[in-house]
Amino acid sequence: MIIEAIVTTIDAQGAVNCAPMGVEWDPAASPNAIVFKPFLETATYRNITATNVAVVNITDDVRVFAEAAISNPQPPTVPASVVRGVALAGCCSWREVTVTAIDSTPPRSRIDTRVVHHGTNRDFIGFNRAAAAVLETAIYATRLHLLERGFIETELARLQVIIDKTAGPREYEAWDRLVAFIQRAGDPRSQSPDPSADRV
Repeated sequence: MIIEAIVTTIDAQGAVNCAPMGVEWDPAASPNAIVFKPFLETATYRNITATNVAVVNITDDVRVFAEAAISNPQPPTVPASVVRGVALAGCCSWREVTVTAIDSTPPRSRIDTRVVHHGTNRDFIGFNRAAAAVLETAIYATRLHLLERGFIETELARLQVIIDKTAGPREYEAWDRLVAFIQRAGDPRSQSPDPSADRV
């Protein structure tokens, strides 16, 4: 099962990287096993392989997903309890993990981890349809160099209906940010993608 999360890692100097990522995790079957599959060129891969730790943040604030899809935001964080890292201060819950195995076969790695600590700030009530639409749009924003422009525009029109029906202020803010980014980008397939981009 793929769970959409915000993964926070740190480099050797302590700089925080904040990346949206679908992690493989089945809390019911194996609650302490989480698998990451970052591309080899990403900061997430470099940081995890350097430190052997990461923090998986579960949040209902889609604005964080939107910002992290198109930049490296620095939202408020708190020190992790067990590993050398940070958790999002406003997340619903988090899992601190340590690496148990790494397969660096290109183009995507497979990093197996074990949960060594978890914490909870508040209940995760769930996403409404607008939040789900923002998550899909955030994924499209990371793949502009791979997708047909016509497909993206059709999807934005379809998802706009869902936003208009069900969004609250946070979802509107995230949606507007992503749409503006996509519109500015034009057709990035004619450009070289940034190999350091960390949006997975």
